[in-house]
Amino acid sequence: MLLCDLALQDMPILKDTIAWFNELPMSSVHKSLQVVVFTDLNLDKAIEFNDYCHNHKPPISFIKAEVRGLFGSVFCDFGPEFTVFDVDGEEPHTGIIASISNDNPALVSCVDDERLEFQDGDLVVFSEVKGMTEMNDGKPRKIKNARPYSFNLEEDTTNFATYEKGGIVTQVKQPKVLNFKPLREAIKDPGEFLLSDFSKFDRPPLLHLAFQALDKFVSEMGRFPAAGSEEDAQKLIYLAGHINESSGDARVEDINPKLLRHFAFGARAVLNPMAAMFGGLVGQEVVKACSGKFHPLFQFFYFDSLESLPTENLDPSDFKPLNSRYDAQISVFGSKFQKKLEDANLFVVGSGALGCEFLKNLALMGVSCGEQGKLTITDDDVIEKSNLSRQFLFRDWNIGQAKSTVAASAAALINPHLKIEALQNRVNAETENVFDDTFWENLTVVVNALDNVNARLYVDQRCLYFQKPLLESGTLGAKCNTQMVIPHLTENYGASRDPPEKQAPMCTVHSFPHNIDHCLTWARSEFEGLVEKTPAEVNAYLSNPIDYTNAMIKAGDAQSRDTLERVLECLEKEKCETFQDCIAWARLRFEDYFADRVKQLIFTFPEEASTSTGAPFWSAPKRFPHPLQFSTADPSHLHFVMAASILRAETFGISVPKWAKHPKTLAEAVEKVTVPEFQPREDVKIETDEKAITLSTASVDDAVVINELIRKLEQCRHKAPPGYRMTPIQFEKDDDTNYHMDLIAGLANMRARNYSIPEVDKLKAKFIAGRIIPAIATSTAMATGLVCLELYKVLDGGHQVEDYRNTFANLALPLFSMAEPVPPKVIKHQDMSWTVWDRWILKRQSYLEGTSAMAQG
Repeated sequence: MLLCDLALQDMPILKDTIAWFNELPMSSVHKSLQVVVFTDLNLDKAIEFNDYCHNHKPPISFIKAEVRGLFGSVFCDFGPEFTVFDVDGEEPHTGIIASISNDNPALVSCVDDERLEFQDGDLVVFSEVKGMTEMNDGKPRKIKNARPYSFNLEEDTTNFATYEKGGIVTQVKQPKVLNFKPLREAIKDPGEFLLSDFSKFDRPPLLHLAFQALDKFVSEMGRFPAAGSEEDAQKLIYLAGHINESSGDARVEDINPKLLRHFAFGARAVLNPMAAMFGGLVGQEVVKACSGKFHPLFQFFYFDSLESLPTENLDPSDFKPLNSRYDAQISVFGSKFQKKLEDANLFVVGSGALGCEFLKNLALMGVSCGEQGKLTITDDDVIEKSNLSRQFLFRDWNIGQAKSTVAASAAALINPHLKIEALQNRVNAETENVFDDTFWENLTVVVNALDNVNARLYVDQRCLYFQKPLLESGTLGAKCNTQMVIPHLTENYGASRDPPEKQAPMCTVHSFPHNIDHCLTWARSEFEGLVEKTPAEVNAYLSNPIDYTNAMIKAGDAQSRDTLERVLECLEKEKCETFQDCIAWARLRFEDYFADRVKQLIFTFPEEASTSTGAPFWSAPKRFPHPLQFSTADPSHLHFVMAASILRAETFGISVPKWAKHPKTLAEAVEKVTVPEFQPREDVKIETDEKAITLSTASVDDAVVINELIRKLEQCRHKAPPGYRMTPIQFEKDDDTNYHMDLIAGLANMRARNYSIPEVDKLKAKFIAGRIIPAIATSTAMATGLVCLELYKVLDGGHQVEDYRNTFANLALPLFSMAEPVPPKVIKHQDMSWTVWDRWILKRQSYLEGTSAMAQG
């Protein structure tokens, strides 16, 4: 990739770079360049470069980006024929089949536990269909008449075998070929613009004209328009009008001189929030050009945030440079507004991916850099290796250190004048002694950089109570959103919420999984129970046996009984003293999980079993399982035993011999383990109620059993060495050498194998079981840039609700949806009305006087 900023073309190094690019032989360009990005280039030169890239064999993707004050533009040309392999980056949609008709066209119905996401025209393939096996040929079939739980196929199945049961339908993603026009043609015939704000549907053609006029101005004058210069603004307006008159069908009805005047005033400036936003957008386009993943921008995108300007009219003298690092910002907003930025008292909650970007932006903008300013940032987390890909203020040597402290130090290096204090406290009810009333009352604005809803809701309630603006944002992969919470103008964050994420029923996860997510959820739960919770319960008992057993007796329920049984197992029959004991335990766990339990399940519910209504018990989405036969010749079986025995040894403080990691030697040790023969039982109850919240079966004898378990525990405690304790293991997903993910992936994949569910690799298992929220630098940069554009409005203080913008963006598509925030709900009673932001203030003296007067009356 070649990245050129030709705004500094008087620098010899960039002159050399441009000359190098011009003189490169075609073979060298082919080998070394896939994409070029120009961030500041006049139109004639851009056309020249673009022609070369467009006509090169193979084409070189060309991106031109420009930011001028509160206006920006991007142009993309990825060649005459560019293939997109994955237009949206989403996982292929799937459905579990309930029936397929013998019709023309065929009707496919799916189970109703989840709505289908298919659309008309999608191609799908079928697998695991019983009866109508013709559907399992792997041939893509086209959907029509897509509905929430069914669809038709453009296929005649009249002569197919009759559908019996089962089957999965999966979307087939199709590549898409895009035909880009070169800049020389696109500038005259831009086609449809990518729209960001539907309240400005007529703005892109006008900005297309404005950027051409600016290029003409610079070409004629040899400089950019001066900030606050009416003469330069009128010159640009004249040039825009002249270009417009010769634009033919692309002619704009109203060139909007007022907007062009603002455009001219800020043309010299590159503002940090705009650079962050466009940096995120262009960065994602570079990835698309190199990978073919996600749909490219096609082809022009224009954006402005004119509403960010101060509401009061500024004197031209206010734009004059002060010979400071903020002169570019002053040329757009004026020196008085810059003082407001510097004296602001901000609270940034969170110092992860969003928090790092915010700190960088705020430091470069000069926020909280004045004598009266202060920026407080808090985060109770420490830096992990996986953070480094997107939390760019951190380095390898910072791993294990407090996020907020490291981020604050890095931000202070960006701007030494930044008045910043780093804290390591969570913001919740327990820290209201730290973040007390005085703290909240002194704030100017709060910026959330959080990754969970509960924390967001708490901060929202504090901002509501103390009447403070809250700037909210979040990212999910290539998607990002922003929400402005402004006292008395908008609804608060908690006023509208997404529906809770659907959770799989407990019985599905434990006995009837039908996708890999169910298997991984179960595996994560088993991991925590085996190596963290049970050892912790053992230690709790050994540390204070009287209080512990009294609590269990008092509870007297099935859960207490199960907990005591697990503690007793660790101290008695499953206690490990040598590594061979750990191997035996792991081997028997395999047998229990993947053979015995499955044998019991299919004994209790045979394949031909029926429900109380007479319907087949094993109907979709249930999958009939098959027990596994352990074999040391199967690497996945052996690796499960290795990971489980190593972690078991860690909990018992047993050293792991080197041979434990050698498959041949380990296999020999495993072969020594005696595995008892399993006999299914008639009296076993397996939960099938999807509403059940526990799998433990209550019994009238629970109290008796608990007392007996406590008696046995007492015997074990007296036999244990003084001070004996186990070592609980907390799940750590980022250490690839600790065997945590090996065990979880092993548990999940063996269970998936039981139920004929496709298995996953350790990386995909880590993503799901580690509950990793996908975050990338591009969407993070865009979200924080958009929020900082709104921060200008908040700190100005004179904007109305129609000036603010909430945003949802998906850089994968790309799609932008900006809209005014929703006003707060108005509650009316008789002749009064109020919102959640209003309150009645009762003054005690007046109240007492009123009470006294009534009493006297």
